[in-house]
Amino acid sequence: MKPTHIEHIGIAVASLNDAIPFYEKVLGLECYAIEEVADQKVKTAFFKVGQTKIELLEPTSPDSTIAKFIEKNGGGMHHMAFAVEDVQTALNDAAAAGCQLIDKAPRGGAEGLRIGFLHPKSTCRVLTELCGKK
Repeated sequence: MKPTHIEHIGIAVASLNDAIPFYEKVLGLECYAIEEVADQKVKTAFFKVGQTKIELLEPTSPDSTIAKFIEKNGGGMHHMAFAVEDVQTALNDAAAAGCQLIDKAPRGGAEGLRIGFLHPKSTCRVLTELCGKK
């Protein structure tokens, strides 16, 4: 596996409406997309900084992973996502290298990407997402 770039940094927030103004008014970034990912029980907002994106994640259900993260940590950086050519191959490579997988196969994510997560227990305590078009 060789990531091509940092695809995005995921940040958990209680409310997109409360968080978006900081990124727009203070940092001068433009929110270019808001999307709900129903199966992950989140609503996302995206900003671009160079080639990297910031993804704000708002829970849409109290039993979502993001809601639990906010309850435990108060919000903040949730995950780091790397762009890879082929998500399944990258997941296989990570498993072969001894990483614990959250996803054994890619699933659908925001912006039409295929995604897979590596468990923070095997990634220096950083929830790591692998993203790609295939």
